[in-house]
Amino acid sequence: MKSSPRIIVTPRPKMTLSIPKGMSRVEFFNSPANLNNLAQENGLFRTPEDLLLYRKLVGHSGEFDTSIILDVSRRILDPLGRPVRRDQMKRDQKKVWQQMTQIICEYMLDKYPDPAEHVVLCGEASLDSTWPLNKPGVPSIRMIHNHFMVFPMEDLKAAKQANPNDPNLTDSGQNTLFLRQLSDCYRQFLEVLDLQILKSLDIDAASLKVTGFPQGLPSWEVQGGAESLKDRYFWYEYEQVLLGFLDFYNTFFSLVATGEANIPSDATFPSQIENVLLHNNIFIRVARDLRERVIQDPQFANEIRWRPAYKQILYRDDLGRLIVTISQNSIGNAITELLGIVVDRVEDPEAYAIVEEGLVERLLEVRERLSNANLGECLSAPSWPRGEYVPRAID
Repeated sequence: MKSSPRIIVTPRPKMTLSIPKGMSRVEFFNSPANLNNLAQENGLFRTPEDLLLYRKLVGHSGEFDTSIILDVSRRILDPLGRPVRRDQMKRDQKKVWQQMTQIICEYMLDKYPDPAEHVVLCGEASLDSTWPLNKPGVPSIRMIHNHFMVFPMEDLKAAKQANPNDPNLTDSGQNTLFLRQLSDCYRQFLEVLDLQILKSLDIDAASLKVTGFPQGLPSWEVQGGAESLKDRYFWYEYEQVLLGFLDFYNTFFSLVATGEANIPSDATFPSQIENVLLHNNIFIRVARDLRERVIQDPQFANEIRWRPAYKQILYRDDLGRLIVTISQNSIGNAITELLGIVVDRVEDPEAYAIVEEGLVERLLEVRERLSNANLGECLSAPSWPRGEYVPRAID
């Protein structure tokens, strides 16, 4: 079998949204009303810390697909004032976020124990003010969220091969900066992290055989596997990976923006920035080349996300190891594309109806684990009004 990125076709039902007259779909998606609709129509579980677990109706996988979002849309009305990264969460929010993530990952690994049969993925992304104001789409909601999904390996092997030059697989070309031109200094910079549970791996050592992805990203094995997710020190190390990435990103794009080699005032690893990045001729040259392109090419300039935007994922590789990696998050690409999985989400109510009952039953099973951990309250929705699946009517 040839390793290649794959295109998975995932059916979705017809969307039923009550959009006020005179308001466009984009405006609705970017409003707090969207979060109200999401909770009412697909909400599964809510915690006192504003963490909302919900069914991804326009999802990635018909096998298992859910998300947690930090829904502070009612409490913080200014979209630019909401937390968009894990390091911006309050301590109690972060603690429950970690507990929920651990419980859902444990469920997926229990339910799908064989790495030869299923790809298991937990992926966190920032949806923030880095999204250009003239770009439409849900990310303008500007709140952090975490994805949990499972893909049958059989479906991936049978899927069409994707174009490896697809802009979404290369972060619109910007990922090339990190993976090729800056790969060595990126990984060297992250070596400063003093990690005990996370063990650094050689480049591409944990790529999935079916897709050949991730490619060129720094990656770490979670020593101790799923049991280590119960260790709070794992989550400390998981955050150190994010903080190191943020330092790299901020330093690079600050240099692109101003042309001046400065250490960001809020840097976590200032000495490493000074010693590894600002004295690295390749790092300086690539930033200045990009700066010149931004000046000359307005269309490319519009794709730049000046504030840190990331995708940090935890997935199971072919050997059954849990792997952590992190990448920048460019406009348009999905969390799955870090693993070379391009999802084509098509409206097909009949096909979705075939998989919906099994999907919902699994979501209710994982919700029960969260409820048993006393983390919050279960929510009712049209498809599970009393905690049991109710089929939707198909027009």
